Amino acid sequence: MTIEEAFGQVVRKLRKANNLSQEKLAELSHMDRSFISLLEHGHKQPSLITIFQLAKAFNVSATAIIGAVEEKIHTEKVK
Repeated sequence: MTIEEAFGQVVRKLRKANNLSQEKLAELSHMDRSFISLLEHGHKQPSLITIFQLAKAFNVSATAIIGAVEEKIHTEKVK
């Protein structure tokens, strides 16, 4: 699993846990819905600004998002 794929899975999980559509997440994070989709599918790499915008939209820290990505990568390597 790539870092981009892991990041996308974490974003999708957080979005669904918060009962947000891609459109609503895009609005809250000041991004385009198509960019959210590309992130979730692992087709785009997030910038530091993107990570912080998503963290604010999810009401979590950027550290929490990065930690979840690290955990996802580690978990996949263990399998």
